[in-house]
Amino acid sequence: MYSSPMSQKPLRRVVVTGGTHGNEMSGVYLVQHWLQDPRELQRPSFSAMPVLANPEAVATCCRYIDYDLNRAFTSTILNSKATPDDPYEVRRARELNQLVGPKSSDQAFDFLLDLHNTTANMGACLILESSYSIFTLHLCHYLKLQNPDLSCCVFQYLFSRKESLGLDSVAKNGLTLELGPQPQGVLRADIYSQMRALVISAMDFIELFNQGTAFPAFDMEIYKTLDRVNFPLTEDGALAGTIHPQLQDQDLEPLKPGAPIFKLFNGEDVLYEGDSTVFPLFINEAAYYEKHLAFMKSEKITISVPALSALTSASTLAL
Repeated sequence: MYSSPMSQKPLRRVVVTGGTHGNEMSGVYLVQHWLQDPRELQRPSFSAMPVLANPEAVATCCRYIDYDLNRAFTSTILNSKATPDDPYEVRRARELNQLVGPKSSDQAFDFLLDLHNTTANMGACLILESSYSIFTLHLCHYLKLQNPDLSCCVFQYLFSRKESLGLDSVAKNGLTLELGPQPQGVLRADIYSQMRALVISAMDFIELFNQGTAFPAFDMEIYKTLDRVNFPLTEDGALAGTIHPQLQDQDLEPLKPGAPIFKLFNGEDVLYEGDSTVFPLFINEAAYYEKHLAFMKSEKITISVPALSALTSASTLAL
């Protein structure tokens, strides 16, 4: 159930990426700030490298130029022969793979923290890959404890495919921060400050781990992906309705069978027909309209996370 890919070694090579989507402005402006003044990312045992992931998309303030960069880190894309017709983000994914990877190699960075915004009312969401990394779960727990006012939720995104395709999968271990609600192309001071605090806390946790701190076992609630729900469409593929007012902004709240989820343009309500209560996320996310995705369903479960033992004195002395 759990994986520990770091084999109990200090994390010396850490990267913080923003602008993977060029119109998610908190990460864009934080990384641009740290590129000028990286002191907040420096600790005695390591120094995190800030990287602007998708500079062309940032320059035009759009999600991507040709292809969603955060879906481009598959082995097929990264290892295929380059051609002059490759989309910009495919070329950029290969560049990032060389910079912080190569993916699934011993040379890859130890940890990657990828910064994102959502237009949905998600608050501060910590997104894990499909496998449970003990280190990353302890990091999430630490972030929740150090930032109680943010009510951080932990979301495990399960992939239907065998391979993770996001940027954070290039490093040996990774985590995505997803904060909202924030409109695309807009920078909100409160969201910016919250993301900054979370990144600083993440750097503090890595430093504690590197210096030999042990972390006890704990139980934690997480939200686990079940399925996606698409918008109702007409026969020609146009929207036939939108999110129901009773569902709008109710991310992470219980959605019970029979509750309204869509308001059709003809005035009719569409009800949730599931047979159990679920917890919706990314409700009415602007970036997902191109996919006709209205929201994602999740279940809330409690997991027991084993202790994260201290590094040996030999490992910490080697820093």
